[in-house]
Amino acid sequence: MKNILVTGCNGQLGNEMQLLATGYPEFNYFFTDVKELDITDENAVKSFVKTNGIDCVVNCAAYTAVDKAEADEAFCNILNHIAPGYLAKAVHEQGGYMIQVSTDYVFDGTTHIPYREEEPTCPATVYGRTKLAGEEAVMQNCPESVIIRTAWLYSTFGNNFVKTMLRLGREKETLGVIFDQIGTPTYARDLAVAIFAVLTQDFVPGIYHFSNEGAISWYDFTKAIHRIAGITTCKVRPLHTEEYPAPAARPHYSVLDKTKIKETYHIDIPYWEDSLAECIQKLEQN
Repeated sequence: MKNILVTGCNGQLGNEMQLLATGYPEFNYFFTDVKELDITDENAVKSFVKTNGIDCVVNCAAYTAVDKAEADEAFCNILNHIAPGYLAKAVHEQGGYMIQVSTDYVFDGTTHIPYREEEPTCPATVYGRTKLAGEEAVMQNCPESVIIRTAWLYSTFGNNFVKTMLRLGREKETLGVIFDQIGTPTYARDLAVAIFAVLTQDFVPGIYHFSNEGAISWYDFTKAIHRIAGITTCKVRPLHTEEYPAPAARPHYSVLDKTKIKETYHIDIPYWEDSLAECIQKLEQN
């Protein structure tokens, strides 16, 4: 029975991993957040991995406050770059492997064709630079690792765009949302399903892209959120990026090409709107 360490278990993806884990009883799980394991402490990481005989690390922990990161580069770098290197080194010494979750922000978003894994990276933010450095640290310390880049993550857990737009849609009469940034939402549960597909099949190291299928703007995403939730009292207005200034630059186009992960791990990826409807239904049941 393989021992699986899942870090960042209290986040969106970590919570979804916990829910799905019951369906994969062939693994023995260690779900940790900072209270159980401080991944920025190299000695603590090495000790935990060795003591518990960890065979695979799934690193769901990250510094994801994109704007805040611009003024907090030191800690962002520790969590997104240095700590994944510690995890990779520790599990590699045990003869194991790692799954590192990364981001579309490793690209600057200036293209108009879905990004493939082998395309040159060009991060334009602290968040993007530290996540890219984290990818490199993982591969250097544990070459037999899988990097999964994702984008626009949301779920029933924590704070995210879907929850915010539901709340604002019910509170406000008008709402301005950016229409000139194009990407694909990712339901964290679907990403967790993909991670389990990697865990349960022949492990093929490398970089992969995963998001839901399709491509939309934040404006269109918001309109869909309100329509599915039955919110009719809020008028949503399209905004240009320059009308909503933020400390960190956003990629104007960050659609990810998922061909590689679909073909390698035989994954059927749901359409973004189908997954959104599923998530909203769960939120309304709670």
